[in-house]
Amino acid sequence: MTTDPVVHLYPAVHLSRQTIAEHELFPEIERKIALHLISIHLKTPRLSRLKASHRKWLMTHSLFALALQRRPDDPLSGLTATRFIDTVMQLGAASRNTAAAFLSELVAYKFLKDAEGVTDRRVRVLILTEASTEAMKSWFMGHLECLDRLDHGNRQALAAADERIFYTAQPLIAEKLVADPWWRIPPESSSHFLNSDMGGMVLHDLISHLPDQPEEDGRYSLGPVTLARLGDTYLISSTNLKRMFKKAEVEQLLGWEQPRRRGNLWLSKSFVTDYFNWQAAKFDGVNAAFWEACKSLGVITNPVPDIASNAA
Repeated sequence: MTTDPVVHLYPAVHLSRQTIAEHELFPEIERKIALHLISIHLKTPRLSRLKASHRKWLMTHSLFALALQRRPDDPLSGLTATRFIDTVMQLGAASRNTAAAFLSELVAYKFLKDAEGVTDRRVRVLILTEASTEAMKSWFMGHLECLDRLDHGNRQALAAADERIFYTAQPLIAEKLVADPWWRIPPESSSHFLNSDMGGMVLHDLISHLPDQPEEDGRYSLGPVTLARLGDTYLISSTNLKRMFKKAEVEQLLGWEQPRRRGNLWLSKSFVTDYFNWQAAKFDGVNAAFWEACKSLGVITNPVPDIASNAA
């Protein structure tokens, strides 16, 4: 692990939230991150199912941040069921029973395990396993790579050279994004997907086929997309898939060129714009947390770029 300061010449482009959403490369970036997240799902489908709704995404990042707050000098610090449930209740992300069941599921699937050295049997302290840590690192590095593509930066190289950046930045990412209403509350146009289990993966799949530009009629043609293929890939029933798509179809946010959901699938411009603005909030949060982590660790020698205006 490299801990010596690394000189970083930050590019002239400052990535505000609006700059990210309107960047000419953002469609390419969205395809890239969608394919990256799909690859994580294909490698570890069980883990993917525990974060593929927006509610579970919020819970996953929150519990990860709590786990990273564990201190060697305090065996009762870090992630406990009580702390996690309190956090989830404050977010309004789920009920107390749902939050408790989510933790139990992660333990059963070996993404969390009991910490050693806890003498108070009334408190169950949980720590991350290698599988969950590596998955979150992959998520983090994938987003840094995309940000670098937008402004020719070298965030990914910095993070690869010093793993402290990841462990410092992740809790900051969770803190920033769960506090950001633009991210915490998805746009109405895609919320029906994001509020469903595996609906997030379905959206990633659609976006992975998104062209750079819409057709003359303003629609983005994704080519042939079938519910059967989506169901087989993400293990979703036909009934649940139809329920996800129905609201968007009725509101003309998406549809197929032929009757009975056949032929090419299209997305409306408003659907894509809403989704891009929502995703830009996430990239903005990751970017801000990354630079804040670098500054606190002293791994860059030049001034950190001014990102205070990004929330505008």
